[in-house]
Amino acid sequence: MAAAEPAARKRRPKGHFAAAGRAKRPRGGGRQLEAGMRGILITCNMNERKCVGEAYSLLGEYGDLLYGPEQFSDHEERLSGSEREEDEDDVEAALKKEVGQIRTSTEQKLRRFQSVESGANNVVFIRTRGIEPENLVHHILKDMHATKKKKTRVILRMLPISGTCKAFMEDMKKYAETFFEPWFKAPNKGTFQIVYKARNNSHMSREEVIKELAGIVGSLNPENKVDLNNPQYTIVVEIIKNVCCLSVVRDYILFRKYNLQEVVKSNKDIQQNPSTLTEDQSSKVVKPETEEKSSEEVKQENENHSETEAESKGNDVLTV
Repeated sequence: MAAAEPAARKRRPKGHFAAAGRAKRPRGGGRQLEAGMRGILITCNMNERKCVGEAYSLLGEYGDLLYGPEQFSDHEERLSGSEREEDEDDVEAALKKEVGQIRTSTEQKLRRFQSVESGANNVVFIRTRGIEPENLVHHILKDMHATKKKKTRVILRMLPISGTCKAFMEDMKKYAETFFEPWFKAPNKGTFQIVYKARNNSHMSREEVIKELAGIVGSLNPENKVDLNNPQYTIVVEIIKNVCCLSVVRDYILFRKYNLQEVVKSNKDIQQNPSTLTEDQSSKVVKPETEEKSSEEVKQENENHSETEAESKGNDVLTV
């Protein structure tokens, strides 16, 4: 009987323990989008893994041009032969050296560009270090617009994210008051529009966010004016779960809303294929009801139907 018991005992499936380990994988650790990060938000159609690969290649190419090749320091290579022998003889020193090597390796992997979990499907977030995301992305789009050379297949839009905060109204207002200063605080001024997009978030009100942010821009300098046709600056608001991503970009309309697939097309191509599918057109966007619009507003809505924009004049906010 004793010999029969092991044979009768049920065996667990091979993947049981592996699956349990994956389910309890710790979150955080800098590998997911969170308040305080800067970087580049990239959208794609389905193939996120390939999108990350394209992003690393493209950002690496232009990053090296603007900032020079990345410099990786290796502490072990700087040690002389005698120092290495002494370290090997000293157990404590050897242990410290190993810990230092692990720390250095981790820092290298997070050096200039690092993909983190965005919290939304078809969205990739590349965290950046030591660079200005808005300058890098603008340089990429300027070059692609001039050369009309297509460099990506799955990347759709590439938006620089200059700052992030918690996606709650009070946090956003407090953060935006300082964040907008370089562009809009007197004596600085400019024309602007606001583009808003929320993913996996239901507690934020689009109208409230637009109204509050537009009010902050107006309070920094009354000469800041709204221009939906050709603004100097576009304020990009991207909310994913409980994180609000902000940026102020130039040439948003000229560079086809920062769409890498569209910016390389000639005007002739766009006229022949006006209904090119983008992630904004293919996703379901629920727009709130608005007041009766003038003919000019309707015209603007048709031109920018894939985006949410706001116009602020005093306390009035118009959305299209």
